[in-house]
Amino acid sequence: MNKVYTKVTDSMNYFEGNDPVALAEQYQTPLYVYNERILRQRCRDLKQLVTYPKFVVDYSAKANSNLAFLQIVKSEGLEVDAMSPGEIYLERKAGFAPEEIFYICNNVSAQEMQYAVDAGVYISVDSLSQLETFGQIAPGHEVAVRFNPGVGAGHHEKVVTAGKKTKFGIEPKYIPEVKALLKKYDLKLVGINQHIGSLFMTGEAFVASIAALFEIAKQFPGLKFVDMGGGFGIPYKKEQGEAPLDLKELGQAVDQALYRFAEEYGEQITFRIEPGRYISAECSVILSTVHSVKHNHDKKFVGCDCGFNVLQRPIMYDSYHGVEIYRGSDVQSEKEESVTIVGNICESGDILAKDRVLPEIFKDDVLGILDAGAYGFAMASSYNCRMRPAEILIRESGEVVLVREREELEDLTRHMIPLENV
Repeated sequence: MNKVYTKVTDSMNYFEGNDPVALAEQYQTPLYVYNERILRQRCRDLKQLVTYPKFVVDYSAKANSNLAFLQIVKSEGLEVDAMSPGEIYLERKAGFAPEEIFYICNNVSAQEMQYAVDAGVYISVDSLSQLETFGQIAPGHEVAVRFNPGVGAGHHEKVVTAGKKTKFGIEPKYIPEVKALLKKYDLKLVGINQHIGSLFMTGEAFVASIAALFEIAKQFPGLKFVDMGGGFGIPYKKEQGEAPLDLKELGQAVDQALYRFAEEYGEQITFRIEPGRYISAECSVILSTVHSVKHNHDKKFVGCDCGFNVLQRPIMYDSYHGVEIYRGSDVQSEKEESVTIVGNICESGDILAKDRVLPEIFKDDVLGILDAGAYGFAMASSYNCRMRPAEILIRESGEVVLVREREELEDLTRHMIPLENV
């Protein structure tokens, strides 16, 4: 293999001695590739965030819910949160006990709440009306409530989950109404939670948000836990030298806040965080084959088989993903040039990387789309009736295992019912 542009994966020993071109040939592209070692290390990073003894890391399965992925997270001693009955189901399949699952619902039916009650998991509601619904179906039950202390953060307005412009959580001014509903249905409030947004790269907003959350917690004696949320970011522009989130600095600030609150509250309750992206993003690369190189007016387009059905983040959030180039031949790239890398979906917005300066790319090259483990496959679809890709895992030993089969044409009609008479 000719390593045309591989700075990031080389620095991480990402492929553990495996040839990405050979992987692309064996498993076909597009292909999600996961690295077990990196996944485990990210779990350990966050488990060691603070010294406070009663600290739980809840992996946010919405970022990546592959069963093998969840099994590894479980083996590292993390717990999980869930956003749907489907996530609860998968988490139970992965070996998580009900008490290790925190179901954080948003605008759901009474039937869905009942599923979570029957599953025996911790449940959080995020509006007065949802608290009322919960009280009606599960009077006397334990419950958690999601508050919106007013501090939000994130890389895009669509992922800011607190503050004045988001649908999530209950405003602190409604605390009297929360208490009234708890009393009305004899509910026991065991926890409060928040989430300010996704992909913060400095800790100031997070630390400010937990200070506000702790002021709310002080108004509810007898809590078992406070869930501080997540949003821990990763550097998507590694090849440009973007610095990672300073976990040591953030951990020290959070640690001080936890001990201080426990002293003021009079009890060392459990504190939780909900990182999804930080754990899963950097452990995945998408391999994609270049099928076309062309000029349209003054732009050069590189067309590959990784459309937004495979990776939605660029079209959804205008997000950046680094791109690497692997080549099966000894042909050299003699120059660098500005190219726009596009997929195979019939939409003008199907752009992976716009005006990116890279070594010359040729037809049949294999591209590596970096940091695709969070909200990658989890958001994949069969749009344009394209099959969702396979997922493989590179074990710590370097062994490669298939953890999800590539969909086939027959899967497109698996749940369709054709008309008998037309």
